[in-house]
Amino acid sequence: MVFSSTTFIFIFLPVTLLLVWLAPPRVKNYSVLFFSLVFYAWGEPLYILLLLLSSLVNYASAFIIHRRGMMTVNIVFNLGLLALFKYAAFIVDTLNSAAVISIAVPAIPLPIGISFYTFQALSYVIDVHRGHVDVQRRFDHFLLYLAFFPQLIAGPIVRYSDIREQLPHRKMSFEETAAGLSRFTMGLAKKLLLANPMAVVVDRLYEVEPFSFFGSWLIAIAYVFQIYYDFSGYSDMAIGLGRMFGFRFKENFDKPLAAFSVRDFWRRWHISLTTWFREYVYYPLGGNRAGRGRTIRNQLIIFLLTGLWHGAAWNFVLWGLWHWFFLSIERLILRSRRWPKIAGHVYTLSVVIFGFVLFRAPSLTAALSHMRAMLMPWYSSAPVAAAIQEVATPLFWIAMAVCVVASIRWTPDIRVHDKLRWGWVALLWICCLLNLSAST
Repeated sequence: MVFSSTTFIFIFLPVTLLLVWLAPPRVKNYSVLFFSLVFYAWGEPLYILLLLLSSLVNYASAFIIHRRGMMTVNIVFNLGLLALFKYAAFIVDTLNSAAVISIAVPAIPLPIGISFYTFQALSYVIDVHRGHVDVQRRFDHFLLYLAFFPQLIAGPIVRYSDIREQLPHRKMSFEETAAGLSRFTMGLAKKLLLANPMAVVVDRLYEVEPFSFFGSWLIAIAYVFQIYYDFSGYSDMAIGLGRMFGFRFKENFDKPLAAFSVRDFWRRWHISLTTWFREYVYYPLGGNRAGRGRTIRNQLIIFLLTGLWHGAAWNFVLWGLWHWFFLSIERLILRSRRWPKIAGHVYTLSVVIFGFVLFRAPSLTAALSHMRAMLMPWYSSAPVAAAIQEVATPLFWIAMAVCVVASIRWTPDIRVHDKLRWGWVALLWICCLLNLSAST
């Protein structure tokens, strides 16, 4: 069940919200936990057992984490589960290719949200080990932290330290629910009205070869908007849903397409993920305190992991290395130079757009073909031109224009304008409902 589905919007969310509102204060957390487990079981009826196993092991581990070797055992358990379900096929396939051997590639379905709840569990146990937080003695509170449905399947990655006081003391109110509904609506509109129209064009044009110069740039730009408004839309919906139930989550995107350097981009893009890697991998490796060479090495490790976190395939690894390369160039060469902001913006957008070609392309060969076409203005293709005329409708170009305007740093945040909020919310809901009805 996804947040933009009619089942979630018209059945699950209103029923859950109503029943949690009506529940006595002492059982509100139990109510939210019950519906969170129902939400997960809806799409993963078997793998809910894996979620419960992870919860039990990490809950119990925290009580004995200071014993010798327990931190290592816990890390091996969590990363082992993640490797088994997410990376086993990738590892075996890579070994088959590298060693010219033949091992059957395991066909293990990927549990929804395993990356998110694994990282959240790890952050909790590590923080307990470091003495940053106390052990959570109530299993129901810990399970709610891991399984709370708004952030379970698509983030943001919530650290236990950020909501430990909210678990026993959160309060629901009409004002908070209304603010959460407004934020949820903004995310839903990003997903349905901006990301989805971009996806239609991207998917259709990737079926047509060879690429033309204009078509390759159109695909690349449309895909950047698709991935941004998809990711940030789900984050907005999660933050809004959390607020409806009395939880406050930190922001996860801060207009990254308005960045003026690759470093600035990663301060704004998937903030919860970059914060996690910084706190639990980069700093323990020494961060930037051990000299320039080790700093670059540490960043290389971080971006290898960042690529792998997004997907078990070499194109994601190369996407991470692409960003690491330009981040290193900025640190080694460009950091001391002053340049116009517009030049920095153009440079950053170029790096991001080319990089996401690696992210989206079905193979490295297709990615290189796509990039080559982006650098050849004389490339043309009649099939691509016909496909563009077919899918790039006036509504698509309007959506593209909105994508551009909404990504700019100076765009007003309509959430702060209380008098306009509900007019915008109503208008966006009408547009979203029309979109849902048209798609069904």
